Amino acid sequence: MKTLEAVIEMGSTGIRLMVCEDSPGGSWVVIDNAELPVALGWDVFTLNTVSRETLLQRLRILNRFKEQLKGWGIDDQHVTVIATSALREASNRDTVLDRIQVKTGFKVKVIDGIEENRLMYIAVLEALRDDLPEIKQSNSVILEIGGGSTEIMLLERGEMAAVHSLRLGTVIIEQHIKSMLGSQHDARHFLKDFIKNAGVNLNTEFNLKKVQHFITIGHEARIAAQYVGEQIGTRTWKITRENFAEFANEIQQFSPEECQVKFQVPYSDAKSLGVALFTYKLFMDLTDAQEIIVSGTTLREGLIISKVLPPQGLQKEFESQIVASAVNIGRKYKYDEEHAQYVKRIALQIYDTMNEELGLDSHARILLEVSAILHDVGIFIRSTDHQLHSQYIISNSDIFGLNKDSINIVALVACYHRGSMPTITDVKFHALPRTDRMIVLKLAAILRIADSLDRSHSQRINKLEMEFSGDSFNIKTVGTHDTKLERLAVSEKGNLFEAVFGYNILIS
Repeated sequence: MKTLEAVIEMGSTGIRLMVCEDSPGGSWVVIDNAELPVALGWDVFTLNTVSRETLLQRLRILNRFKEQLKGWGIDDQHVTVIATSALREASNRDTVLDRIQVKTGFKVKVIDGIEENRLMYIAVLEALRDDLPEIKQSNSVILEIGGGSTEIMLLERGEMAAVHSLRLGTVIIEQHIKSMLGSQHDARHFLKDFIKNAGVNLNTEFNLKKVQHFITIGHEARIAAQYVGEQIGTRTWKITRENFAEFANEIQQFSPEECQVKFQVPYSDAKSLGVALFTYKLFMDLTDAQEIIVSGTTLREGLIISKVLPPQGLQKEFESQIVASAVNIGRKYKYDEEHAQYVKRIALQIYDTMNEELGLDSHARILLEVSAILHDVGIFIRSTDHQLHSQYIISNSDIFGLNKDSINIVALVACYHRGSMPTITDVKFHALPRTDRMIVLKLAAILRIADSLDRSHSQRINKLEMEFSGDSFNIKTVGTHDTKLERLAVSEKGNLFEAVFGYNILIS
């Protein structure tokens, strides 16, 4: 049976609607698109707030889209409304969200930069599955320049090496120029310095000169593709490095009004065209890629794909990229990879043995896996109290596929992998919702045991068997091992496990 799904995206420069029809098995087709401009970004990035006039304009547009959805017969459970960087940074965000819900009935989900990256990755991966299948084994950059942020993903041989959300967008750049009473020349100088510094930081994680595919999404890149590119798929183009640079430089000579007439685009898009293309060019100059791949996909399609495609293959792909992202963060901080992988394997074995006892979903298992990989990264700063440094590093890292709430959980699990248990003075822990606090406690309890079983960091125990017996959780070491050190560690760190689950831990 076919169903209709709708996505509304509230961005920095406009509100966009997409309606799709999907069938069982994951096939889908876009049947309606609409876009209306509204300058939310100009408010937020200038005044840090959404003005009354902009809010009223947004409400009118959303109610218009609501009527359009009624015409399609789409009910609220099949409508997803998201907002990106502009609303995310507004000081009156909560008031705006409340007004939208009261006046339109739409409940808006404000997504962070990491979630934007996740949706972008889904959309690009699906769009290029047939047009550029080698992306899954190559070194690639995936880049989108929006109104308020620039989203970057770096893939090494198809695996996520790093992911970043930079506070750099076309609206922010324009505001920077206005505040300094600058010219387009000043804008280009500012961009060159910013991106040069960004390149230095990115090169610490990934050698940009080894990039084989430079992939972009965004309407500005699509304009360039339609004029100087070669179409290689239904909604995929490639542009040679030279042709793209020449087109980007040519656009710098046009006024927004000239761009509007020449390319038949709304004024808001014409205004950002020169800045966006110049920014893409500067990022491309950091690499030796000989062509730019332009995908006509959007975040909205990423949301649709994540909802309608069969979850098994997609979920497995995501989990592998989340883990790859965590591993690359660990390598950045010179972690003990063999110890981390060993602790991860034991932690997941405990988790799976206790699955019915835990009352957690599959996402919690991924959080445990990431926590186990990164629990010791704080040693990079200092060995003493390294759990606190691990918490700091994780809290301030971008992990592909995990939003800020999930990253905070991972950081706290790593923090409690050793040392004292959570207390009333632990502000970050007690600031979590009760359900999240329980996730932290359960995962930290498991991680403490797993870490104890490699106290020597030598992976001496090759195989473990685990089972429940009465009020005990028995861990049997298979083979001949001297486990005195591990027994001592479990006796020191098993208190949280016993407090959370009510089982004594026995090692034999």
